[in-house]
Amino acid sequence: MAKDKLPEVWLRGPLTDMPALLQPVAHALLQAREELNELMAHFPDELLWNKVAGMASVGFHLQHLTGVLDRLFTYAKGEQLSTEQLDYLAQESKYNKAITAIYLVEKFNLQVDASLKQLEQTDSSILTQKREVGRGKLPSTVIGLYVHGAEHTMRHLGQLLVTVKVLTQSV
Repeated sequence: MAKDKLPEVWLRGPLTDMPALLQPVAHALLQAREELNELMAHFPDELLWNKVAGMASVGFHLQHLTGVLDRLFTYAKGEQLSTEQLDYLAQESKYNKAITAIYLVEKFNLQVDASLKQLEQTDSSILTQKREVGRGKLPSTVIGLYVHGAEHTMRHLGQLLVTVKVLTQSV
């Protein structure tokens, strides 16, 4: 390992303010934030909505990463989505030339902060409580929603990584 490179977040020790059972979720979100910020540091805005092989654009992935965490953590609180959240969902894949990569990265960072705060404040005794997801009121649990938020974030980060690398290889 290079001297200036830290180990992955999960290898840096326990998060003292985080319930033990939720630390893997927090570690994944912190790792995703670090990798996303590094990946997007110099990404050109003119490529934000370009698609590779018909796959989702960088702009979509950035918006979706923020939106899905917000939605899943809302369900974990036992709430249904607000009109604003539904509107955000409807706009995730829409081209918007006024949005910049920096703006989308900042929104993601703020959502990770909010998600970490919610995790810190979660009483471990509620983790197996049932929650309803979406209009179909599909069954889940608090921990199921948190874990899915972490794994879904990492899945889209991987897709984002490939898309960014392909788009910027000739820039």
